[in-house]
Amino acid sequence: MSNRSATLADFNTGASVPDTEANGPNGQSITEWRRKRDIDLSQQIRVVRLVHMRYQHPDLKSISTFLHDFGMRAVQETENRVWFRGYGVDQYVYYAQKGPKKFLGGTFEVETFDDLVKVSKLNGAGAIESLDDAPGGGSLVTAFDPEGLPINFIHGQEPAKTGKMPERLVVNFEADKPRRRRFQRFDEGPAAVHKLGHYGLCVQNFAEQLDWYTRNFNFVPTDLLYARDENNVDQNIAVFAHIDRGNDYVDHHTIFLSKAQTSHVHHCSFEIHDFDTQQLGHQWLAGKGYKSVWGVGRHILGSQIFDYWWDIAGNMIEHYADGDLVNQDTPIGHLPAGNESLAVWGPEVPQAFLD
Repeated sequence: MSNRSATLADFNTGASVPDTEANGPNGQSITEWRRKRDIDLSQQIRVVRLVHMRYQHPDLKSISTFLHDFGMRAVQETENRVWFRGYGVDQYVYYAQKGPKKFLGGTFEVETFDDLVKVSKLNGAGAIESLDDAPGGGSLVTAFDPEGLPINFIHGQEPAKTGKMPERLVVNFEADKPRRRRFQRFDEGPAAVHKLGHYGLCVQNFAEQLDWYTRNFNFVPTDLLYARDENNVDQNIAVFAHIDRGNDYVDHHTIFLSKAQTSHVHHCSFEIHDFDTQQLGHQWLAGKGYKSVWGVGRHILGSQIFDYWWDIAGNMIEHYADGDLVNQDTPIGHLPAGNESLAVWGPEVPQAFLD
């Protein structure tokens, strides 16, 4: 029998490592990546942030009930339209209109009205419309990528008054226990949504779509995933892309593209407060009889704690907490694609998530 003393090397550990280390030896600077692709920054439409999703639903009453249970509240509604908000700065994070099930695109705030004009000149884009009847007003234009997937841009919307932030819990560790004579207690209920974080698209011509999104707008890869093709050559098949805001820190990814057989939205994702909020939200949704897709678990790329659900119309929607932040100095990661790269812990990834 061995009498070897146990060390930390014998057990699982976690660490917050620098982006230069996490992205491995094949990391590439954003400047170099753009230079090789001859991307002209002066011609780009300048995106600031992702603000809300737009969907069409056949039953507004049922989707309203679901979204409330998911952690949003309706702030304005008519017979055919409903606007839902979280507790962050956005007037609304989800817009639903009545009609056959349809994805209407994510919506990004842009720097100037001139950026909206640039969008309106893209091939197939619509006209700029005034949002006089929507919370916060503003102007919006819808464009379509090369595979016909919609993407919206907004400018001039008044910011909302932020709601009350949940309490940041004090946590005790084995050698550092600041929480004394204070007990952790929780109320049951939905996991309140803070903001819209990202959404994912399945695309057929990955190379063309990647070029369209990163050439026309200030989206840049955080991580590119590759796989071997039939000629045994590595080809990029997925990208986690963030909004380039220079030195400012932004979410690890705001839009995700993945090669697939058909073009469609994969999911949209909303930030919540913390891990306890997420677990309680999962418990709440399960208790209401909604169908879980995958979770709770923690992603590797982006590091988010995730929890995916089906809404009542069959759209995938996610809660996430504790995501990574990046800026212009974060090197682009080049990593092999595979189910094993999706999560460090959590349930086994279901086929429904991969479709």
